[in-house]
Amino acid sequence: MALALARPLQIGYFQDPAAQRLLTQLLHTFQPDHVYCQLIRMAEYLRPHYQQWPCTLDYMDVFSAGVARRAARSPRWQRPVFQLEAQRLRRYEALVFDWFRAHSIISDQDRQLIDHPQRQQIRVVLNGIDTTYFQPTNAPKEHELLFCGNMAYPPNIDAAIFLAEEILPLVRRQHPRARLLIAGTTPTARVQALAAEGVTISGWLPDIRTAYAGARVFVAPMRTGTGLQNKLLEAMAMHLPCVTTTLANAALRGTPNEQVLIGDTAVALATHISKLLSYPAEAAILAERGLRFVSTHYNWGTATTRLEKIMCLHAASDAVIPPINSPEPAP
Repeated sequence: MALALARPLQIGYFQDPAAQRLLTQLLHTFQPDHVYCQLIRMAEYLRPHYQQWPCTLDYMDVFSAGVARRAARSPRWQRPVFQLEAQRLRRYEALVFDWFRAHSIISDQDRQLIDHPQRQQIRVVLNGIDTTYFQPTNAPKEHELLFCGNMAYPPNIDAAIFLAEEILPLVRRQHPRARLLIAGTTPTARVQALAAEGVTISGWLPDIRTAYAGARVFVAPMRTGTGLQNKLLEAMAMHLPCVTTTLANAALRGTPNEQVLIGDTAVALATHISKLLSYPAEAAILAERGLRFVSTHYNWGTATTRLEKIMCLHAASDAVIPPINSPEPAP
């Protein structure tokens, strides 16, 4: 149906007539002062209602850019499908902008990718990290390297393969016994096939903090995807030195060589990792700076206050709503 209607496939995938009827009933029964819509996938449900209730759309990140990057790394026969989906998503992201009184997104990098002339009205609301839950521990180190995430998510699959097959062999030239843990739910067959001597695929863990606590270096070699990598926030909060790519750091906005190490090739990433393993004192300094960085800039109090202000300013009213005057969040 989505294909016939020229809607993005993932918009059609998440549409359900029963859910639409239930939402309509809830809106008329509850009469909300404000409706908060999480992701463009849910925006279609508000198409019949956006003129009746003030609504905020949280884009979170820009799906069209993520699909376009995936197309570039896909087998040739898959590329036309992903390219068409990226084009449709780009148009849809602009279309739904006009249905909502207010909008939020996870980073300025993502905001600039929304193809709408008024995209600067989108408010950046950063994620937060609970530093009382994710905090440093003195657990024994069972792995030199860690990567984690949903291992059925294509950008994570690509990063895991890149790390295990291209980066780790280079690290082992200097650190032959370097061990890698790839942790996270639902690893695909391709990810499970990475398991080898010194490479552990754990699957789901009841407490992901055990993976962070047992590693020496966190590596997020993201080459596709968009948005802010929460895994980096969690690793930094647990006092792990972090190595990532320019793409991932564009949303994180850590200072290279001070709060995070950046590389975009297997050689560059392996060089950073090897240095951290060779010089634990320098690794500890980087980890300490990373911890201060996320504690200062990525706390839930700031994020929720900003989101609450957006909703309060756009509560049910016929008045013209003024823009929020508070500055965009740093970093």
